Amino acid sequence: MTTTVQDDILSRIRSQGRGKVFIPKDFLDLGSRDAADQSLSRLVRNGDILRLGRGLYHYPCMNDRLGIPLGPDLDDIADALARQTGSQVVPSGAVAANRLGLSTQVPAKPVYLSDGRTRLVKIGNTTIQIRHAAPKELPVGSRTSAMVFQALRHLGQAAVDDKVIGQIRRALSPDQRRGLLQDARYTTDWIAAAVRQIAQAELEVAGHG
Repeated sequence: MTTTVQDDILSRIRSQGRGKVFIPKDFLDLGSRDAADQSLSRLVRNGDILRLGRGLYHYPCMNDRLGIPLGPDLDDIADALARQTGSQVVPSGAVAANRLGLSTQVPAKPVYLSDGRTRLVKIGNTTIQIRHAAPKELPVGSRTSAMVFQALRHLGQAAVDDKVIGQIRRALSPDQRRGLLQDARYTTDWIAAAVRQIAQAELEVAGHG
């Protein structure tokens, strides 16, 4: 039985699980841009997915008790915006610290840094600010590493104590901590020293390997 572009797109969306944010570019291997746009619009009308904004779509997780869709993850929105423009987008220090549980203060207008243009993106009741930054000001490495580096820089060297180190260590998987070690070579000395404390267990395993 021949499937349509819409069927293929819906199948891929479902296979990636709920909570993801998509853009039409994500499906250009399945059909033309017009076909992707039209298919996504029909999926919105059918209630399969939600439209967050221009060119942004969401396959939401559901609140089992209330039966209502839950909002998208800010980092997933930022990743989708980065794919839209082919630019790098990373959380600002305040956002990163909150995401890692190092700060209880939720930024009223979350700021993400980008090597692309500055703009405001409104998603429901939340406005995300994408702020242009020079490439040298953007952290390198994986998204997780970039978030940790931003959070540490935001807190400042004097505030990074054993409690902060332990909090970050618990927030990351062993693979993420190993990646953090790899990416730390591009950071300042004090952040690299903090990373070695965060990934102490992985260092010890490597030392015995």
